[in-house]
Amino acid sequence: MKRVFPAFFMTFVVSSSAKRHKQMHFNKVHHIAIIVSDYQASQKFYTQILPFEVIKETYRKERNSYKLDLSLNGQYQLELFSFPGAPPRPSFPEAIGLRHLAFEVDDVAGTKAVLEEKGVAVQDIRVDEITGKKFAFFEDPDGLPLEIYQQ
Repeated sequence: MKRVFPAFFMTFVVSSSAKRHKQMHFNKVHHIAIIVSDYQASQKFYTQILPFEVIKETYRKERNSYKLDLSLNGQYQLELFSFPGAPPRPSFPEAIGLRHLAFEVDDVAGTKAVLEEKGVAVQDIRVDEITGKKFAFFEDPDGLPLEIYQQ
């Protein structure tokens, strides 16, 4: 049985959808911000163990806080913030909020080996049951879950 909709109904749906998409358009993720408990340890971790490059470091006297802007391959910006007295992040059991940050890599096993050579504990490699791709988790100095994920 063929259903016929009045013309006004179809016009409403199309124009409502078009307006909704015209008003809001996301181009990309601009940055990811992380509050760290030990600024020096996190700076070393992200720039010497992981391959992030420093864009800019700013000390904000009024907040007694550092902001470190980092990039990955000149594309993505990661911001590290130091805030005195910031509460710890509850991770176990998993808490509401950012679950983890994942990095795409060409070789999960090879990246895991390099991280371990640099003293980073990395969980066993697993296979995503949905995509069939390999991945493994590790943590930053504050216990933020990080993931390496096969391209």
